[in-house]
Amino acid sequence: MTEDFSEENLATKTELFFKETIFPSISNSIIVLHHCETLIPVSEDLNLVNRLIVAIANNACKEQLTSGLLKLDYTFSGTNMEPETPLDWWGKSLAVLNLDFFQRVVSAVKSKGLRQDVISKILISYTNKSLQGLIVRDPKLGKERVLDVECKKKQRLIVETIVRLLPTQGRRSSVPMAFLSSLLKMVIATSSSASSGSCRSDLERRIGLQLDQAILEDVLIPINPNGINSTMYDIDSILRIFSIFLNLDEDDDEEEQRHHLQFRDETEMIYDFDSPGSPKQSSILKVSKLMDNYLAEIAMDPNLTTSKFIALAELLPDHARIISDGLYRAVDIYLKVHPNIKDSERYRLCKTIDSQKLSQEACSHAAQNERLPVQMAVQVLYFEQIRLRNAMSSSIGPTQFLFSSNCHQFPQRSGSGAGSGAISPRDNYASVRRENRELKLEVARMRMRLTDLEKDHISIKQELVKSNPGTKLFKSFAKKISKLNSLFSFSSLKPSFSGKASSESRFLFQRKRRHSVS
Repeated sequence: MTEDFSEENLATKTELFFKETIFPSISNSIIVLHHCETLIPVSEDLNLVNRLIVAIANNACKEQLTSGLLKLDYTFSGTNMEPETPLDWWGKSLAVLNLDFFQRVVSAVKSKGLRQDVISKILISYTNKSLQGLIVRDPKLGKERVLDVECKKKQRLIVETIVRLLPTQGRRSSVPMAFLSSLLKMVIATSSSASSGSCRSDLERRIGLQLDQAILEDVLIPINPNGINSTMYDIDSILRIFSIFLNLDEDDDEEEQRHHLQFRDETEMIYDFDSPGSPKQSSILKVSKLMDNYLAEIAMDPNLTTSKFIALAELLPDHARIISDGLYRAVDIYLKVHPNIKDSERYRLCKTIDSQKLSQEACSHAAQNERLPVQMAVQVLYFEQIRLRNAMSSSIGPTQFLFSSNCHQFPQRSGSGAGSGAISPRDNYASVRRENRELKLEVARMRMRLTDLEKDHISIKQELVKSNPGTKLFKSFAKKISKLNSLFSFSSLKPSFSGKASSESRFLFQRKRRHSVS
């Protein structure tokens, strides 16, 4: 078939056909490369496989350059339209290749400089098509069931290869969060406890780097059915993912402080990196909301231990939550699903909630929530009382100044006719000291009442153990409730405003029938 036997023999014609028809076309090169899979090792010995892979990589980069120039033409013409991806895009055709050839093609286009977003699309397309049929849905069990051991090994090999081919890590990676989460779920479902450790760690780090882009479904990672854990979701993996994000945030803080000092030395200007509208603060708030939603979801797992729940709740720093309503809702759900936990665990669980960051609706619910410890209810009511007092004093103060009939208490006008419209600093300081003393006395009273309530609580438990007469227990319980109501009355406080305001504020703290937000 060479020229030694005849001119224009088959070898020459074949080479010419490849150069004019196969190599210039990406789709034709992929088709021929797919057929070369059945001709191994002859196609490798003839160097045909390598030539086809290089041709695909070169043509892909040429197409990328042409697409970039076309995009520039749209930009300069004032049109915001971008060229759409055609239906017969060559990246989808790579799904017909076996895993070895596909890996070599992707490595070649990456080395030639193909954009990371295009590589991500290629990997997603290949994963979706190559994993079809390996997992089926069992309608009776409602769970995914692997067909056999060979399919399970094949799936794990595909996922590990795709993870190695992913673009470089970063907070603004081109790989979608949903795709990373799906890969992690597949790795956990198909791997044993000792295998795929590096692949799993790589995925967890990638998810942690861009955790602010995740939604609740992305972090609800089922546990390995072959593992020893009995919970519904993989809590340890989520702990590592959130820790990666928080450690990255601390690294950013150190880097920003160095940049801040250098920027200040050079230009004598200060930039606020932690302002409420800054991108970093916005990402932290998104992650805190994601954490609260995740806690509310896993709280319904009856096998979830209190220590795991507390570890997740305490993972975020204090400044990550502006309002603690989401965390309170998650804790309330956990207490409802786990009514038999110890009092010490119940107290530790409620300590994760910052009572000062609860909204008015959450405070009202917490004050009537019988699942919370007494200390939590007292703390919530105390802060709500201070909040109400400050609101009432700020609203009544200007009104008293303008419309009070006791005008003689204020300084008289001077000879020039100019009125003194402000209270003297000495009177203001005395008023602040007086209110401070009243608050200290009220705190002391509450501590004494709290001690009495704890003693009563112990006596109630002893009565329940000794005997269980219905009427006697009801009378004792009613007596303790009356003591609890007297704890939060305003009668012991020195009134700083009108009697009508006192009666209204006292009405706000009357006990109502308890209910649950969940």
